[in-house]
Amino acid sequence: MQTLTVQIDGMTCGHCVEEITETLKTLNGVHVHSVRVGSATVSFDPRKISRVGIVKAIEALDYK
Repeated sequence: MQTLTVQIDGMTCGHCVEEITETLKTLNGVHVHSVRVGSATVSFDPRKISRVGIVKAIEALDYK
C-alpha cells in the first residue's frame, strides 16, 4: 500500500467532502483516511489503481 495526499481545488463545503469521500470509497484498492475541504489522504494498492487513476476520479467530479 502507498499513501497519497491530494490537494483539491474547488471544494467549498461538507457536500463536496461527502461527494469525494463516497467516490474514493468506490475505487478498487483505495482506503480513505481523510477528506477535508481542500485535500484528501488515501492509501492505495498500486497493483489495482494508480495515482493518476485516483486523481482522474476526483477530476471527473469537476474538481481540480
